[in-house]
Amino acid sequence: MQAVLKSWQPVALSALLAVIPLTVSVDHRLKVLVPVVLLGAGIWFIASSVATRRSYRQAWPVVLAALLFFACIVGNVLWHRLGWRPVDRAAHVLLYLLIAAAFTRVLNLPLLWGGFGACAVVLGVVCLDQHYAQGIDRAYGLNGGPSASIEFATVLLGLSLLALSRLLGARTGRPERVLLLAAVGLSVYGALLTQSRGPLLAYVPALVFLLFWRARRTGRWRLAVLVLAGMVVGATVATYATHDELSERFASIAPAVATYGERQHVHSAVHERLDMWRAAGRALREHPWVGIGTGNFHRYVEGEIAAGRSSPAIGRYNQPHNEYLEAAASVGVPGLLVLLATFLLPLGYFVRGVDDSDAAVHVPACAGVAVVILYMLCALTDSVFYRVMPLSFYFFVVLGMALLIGRQRSVMLAAD
Repeated sequence: MQAVLKSWQPVALSALLAVIPLTVSVDHRLKVLVPVVLLGAGIWFIASSVATRRSYRQAWPVVLAALLFFACIVGNVLWHRLGWRPVDRAAHVLLYLLIAAAFTRVLNLPLLWGGFGACAVVLGVVCLDQHYAQGIDRAYGLNGGPSASIEFATVLLGLSLLALSRLLGARTGRPERVLLLAAVGLSVYGALLTQSRGPLLAYVPALVFLLFWRARRTGRWRLAVLVLAGMVVGATVATYATHDELSERFASIAPAVATYGERQHVHSAVHERLDMWRAAGRALREHPWVGIGTGNFHRYVEGEIAAGRSSPAIGRYNQPHNEYLEAAASVGVPGLLVLLATFLLPLGYFVRGVDDSDAAVHVPACAGVAVVILYMLCALTDSVFYRVMPLSFYFFVVLGMALLIGRQRSVMLAAD
């Protein structure tokens, strides 16, 4: 009986891990079941397995980034005496730090990566249904309502990068390859249907990295250029042929920036962002070392509006739509430094693995680099960690990919 259970563990763990992107993207009470099971398993693995703890030590830069992020939020909340509600986001970081222990066990990798692809397909179909069947202009997914379009697009494009990393970096069977190709197409098209400019623009450099990494490994530069050109042309045709709203949103950026001035001219989404960024900059100058407090941006903006320094148009926002300014305004310079570490420590760890000859290392390494690039660039125009959905997806992916690499390196060291 024990042998049967042990033989099923890779399948069970892989299936549970594979559906995590779906659980963070839906708003239903049942979604907690999978994380709870994996949390219990993760705690058990950490407590009982030397190999698991060794994998965590191998992935220490990424583990350190998660712990710094957690400690920064908790410390700021305690300093400003904000109560325990703002700690909810930090608690999710700790949750996925423990869940990631499941990545240190033997897994069924085709099932794991295919499961990620299946999640992308499901969420892409949700976008199609919302836009074409329900008549919703901007698809927003199943978690957070209409205001969650940007965050949902970030998760969709992250899933697309996971599928591409597997496609370009590992040998796959035909069924898995077809599934991953469908995942890339549906997730990118679904993101187009959200009409979210920031994630779409941030996706391009991440895509370029994956294609040119593949070309450098294989020497097939012409194919990489053709694939990139084909994807750009396809996305452009889809944008202008069927989604006039998205092309208009992109075209409106330059005129809006050029006409931004006094508060009476704040009458577009771009103007509002610029005004919020200005307010966040003032908050940083006034409170450079401890910030205004996590979750207090709305209260600060209300004071700025009352003083006549900000437009009433931004009074409805709870965050400045820029993760760097959000961290700086809320927590001060230490918060900005921790945010940079949250991106740069995992990025440095993954970059060291992209040229490894072992697909068990370079595939998760490339996936990690691509997702970090996506989030780093998207953070310039949106608060990518303000909602639990994109925050959970980021830490699940970077911790999971890091521990996949950590496990493989631990096995190789033990073999030597």
